[in-house]
Order: sequence, then C-alpha cells, then structure tokens
Amino acid sequence: MPRIGFFTRLLDEGTAAQRYGWALEQIQQAERAGFATAWIAQHHFNADEGGLPSPWPFLGAAAQATERIRLGTAVVTLPHENAVRTAEDAAVVDVLSGGRFEFGIAPGASAENLDALGYTNTNARELFNEKLPVLRAALAGKPLGDAGMVLQPLAEGLNERMWQATFSTNGATRAGQAGDGLMLSRIQPGSEVGELVGDLQMPLIEAYRAELADDVAPRILASRTAVVIDEENRVAALQHLRTRVAHLAERNLRSNGEPISAADLSDDELLRYTGTYFGTADEVAEQLAEDQAAAASTEVSFQVHSLDPGHAITMRSIELLGSRVAPALGWTVESS
Repeated sequence: MPRIGFFTRLLDEGTAAQRYGWALEQIQQAERAGFATAWIAQHHFNADEGGLPSPWPFLGAAAQATERIRLGTAVVTLPHENAVRTAEDAAVVDVLSGGRFEFGIAPGASAENLDALGYTNTNARELFNEKLPVLRAALAGKPLGDAGMVLQPLAEGLNERMWQATFSTNGATRAGQAGDGLMLSRIQPGSEVGELVGDLQMPLIEAYRAELADDVAPRILASRTAVVIDEENRVAALQHLRTRVAHLAERNLRSNGEPISAADLSDDELLRYTGTYFGTADEVAEQLAEDQAAAASTEVSFQVHSLDPGHAITMRSIELLGSRVAPALGWTVESS
C-alpha cells in the first residue's frame, strides 16, 4: 500500500514571505499528520505557476523546522542548473536534514527561461542529457574537471535517492533502467475529456517496472490534487473553483478539440476534468479508491493546486488526509 506525501507549489495568495511561511507550516502539519514526505516545486520567473525559484534555502529551513518527514524536490528542472553546483546544494540539504532529502529532477525547461538564464543552447532535452551524468558523478564523489576536484560534503546514498518525472513511457523506461524513482503528475497530457488519470498512467508504471533490475525496489510517486473539507467549509472552498480550475478545464478541452466552455460545465465536471479530488473525507476516499495508478504506486503526494483554497483549508485538508482518508484506503500513515 502507498505511503502519503504532501506537495506544494507555494501558490497561496500573498507575498513571497507569506507563501514561504505558510508552506513551512503546511509541511509541519503534514509531519504531525503522519505524512512520509513533503515535496516542493521549483519554478523560475512565472509566479503563477509556482512561487519558488530556488528550492535549497527553503529546504534548509524546512529541515530545521521538522524532525522526521522526508523532504524532496518535485522537481529541480536540471537544464536550468549548473550540475555540480546543484549537487553541492543537494548534499548540503541532505546533511542538514540528517539524510532526509529525496532528489526529484526533470528535463522540463522552456526556451524563454533558458534564454533569460543566459543559455545559448535552449534545447532542454540536450541539456538534461549532458548534465545528468555530471550530476550523478558529482554525487558519487568522482573526480571532476582536469584537476580532479571532489564534491564536498558528500551525502552518502543520495545517488540512490534520485527520482525522474515524466509524462511518457519512454521517460518511465529511462527511470527504470537507471534504477531511479518514477514521478507521475496529477494530470496526463493528451488525455481525452473525462478520462481518469489513474487509468492513463498504468502503462507508464508497467514500463518502469519492466526495466527495473531484480534487486532494485520500485519507487513510484503519483501526485494528486485533493482538497478534503468539513461540510461547513464546502461553499468557501468551492468559491475558488471557477477562477482557479475553470481555465485548466478549458485548456484541456481545447487541446482535445472539444468546443466546450468551462461555463457550460458543472462543478463536478470541472473537478473531474482537472483531476481534482474534492469533498469530505468519505467522498475523497471513495474517489481515490478508483485511481488505479495511485493504488499501484509506492507513494501518493497530495497538493491543493489548482483549487488553492487558502492556508486554513489547506491545513485542515492535510489533517483529514492523514487521519481519515489514508486509513480508509488502507494506505500507510507514519507514526508522529
């Protein structure tokens, strides 16, 4: 059965300082609620996509604010980064956290971002393929450069805590061949209207498992949007639905050629088309019970994006996921 994790893009409405403070409180809440992991996203420039361009200082703060919960990146977009400097930052966070760091990476990077960061080569896949071996070598303590410099500090075992995020079976195959963990999104691009993400991601899980060496345990993280509410908070939480989720539904519908406006959809249809699990603990548990990929994963990380109902409801949702939803599904909750 999967463990449960928390994931944030740091998108609460407020200043950067407020977003970071609330996110730290949410991670502490997740630790109290028995979550195994807490994951943060990295996004450059566009604060509407994610509020944190550099995960390292935030993770250092989170390491000092927590004791047990594992802390991860979901993800570092490696094409943007200097591979050796990234290895240094990751190693420092791992040491500060007492070996609790989980290292999620991905190739996703826009040409605009790469240009703004000073790259002349704006091919994200090429950059990822160039930098990943350097990152692995640095973390392994191998000699770097003509002078044979070695990373310090070395974080023991961090190379075995790498995760790769992907939307494709090819990416899942690469992660399996490398013995890395597989990270799955809350959405699956190219899906038809109304298809369940849990059904669509099963081929990726199967491709990943098929490539793993016999002596390597699978690590599969499925990210899901879930907002769990007390009944009295239903109206307040749904106030965000039309503005926060409708544009995602319309984008999904347009990409599939369907001439449907979000205004024509009911609240339930908007939630379904954007892969959002919403409702009381009993309702969300019932919805998640139909998610094949979540059940087949070793871990499910929960975020409130794109509903983003505010800090108070997010804190309560975390509590209910740990105390009510996960036990109802038979999923693992850590002792606090």
